[in-house]
Amino acid sequence: MATTNDLKNGLVLDMDNGLWQVLEFQHVKPGKGPAFVRTKLKNVTSGKIIDKTFNAGTKVETATVDRSDFQYLYNDGTDFIFMDEKTYEQVHVSPEAMGDAAKYLLENGRAMIAQHEGAVLYVELPASVVLEITHTEPGLQGDRSTGGTKPATLETGAEIQVPLFLETGTKVKVDTRDGSYLGRVN
Repeated sequence: MATTNDLKNGLVLDMDNGLWQVLEFQHVKPGKGPAFVRTKLKNVTSGKIIDKTFNAGTKVETATVDRSDFQYLYNDGTDFIFMDEKTYEQVHVSPEAMGDAAKYLLENGRAMIAQHEGAVLYVELPASVVLEITHTEPGLQGDRSTGGTKPATLETGAEIQVPLFLETGTKVKVDTRDGSYLGRVN
């Protein structure tokens, strides 16, 4: 148990028959009336985001979530297999728990896995990863870096938008949160 004064980003609450991760919180003390806490919560299983307001000092149930670093080994056809780098224990992660992280993960890549009572809640990749473009249409004469974008397929199979001047075989830095192009890597 904790109070709303203990809320912080990343904390997981056990409420409304589900686990909710705190994305944002704000303590509000209006000039008139009692103080309250405005939060933005994300359901860790469905990804649904809600806004919820608590009275200041209200008790909330927190969930124990273990976060550990893992190395991605392979996909066995249905599940993604990860290995704990400290204990060498293997963990099977379902495609639902992987979410969009599967689009930017290469074999031997690092990821942080959050578990609650032995069940995998979600997989979190580093903020950015370096991937190679395996296919994109060639740029045309006159294409400049300030121009538009074109689709490019990455070595993981994900498709992102890149500037017109990039070619197949170029390594690019990709934001794993939204799949945006961050820059070229030499």
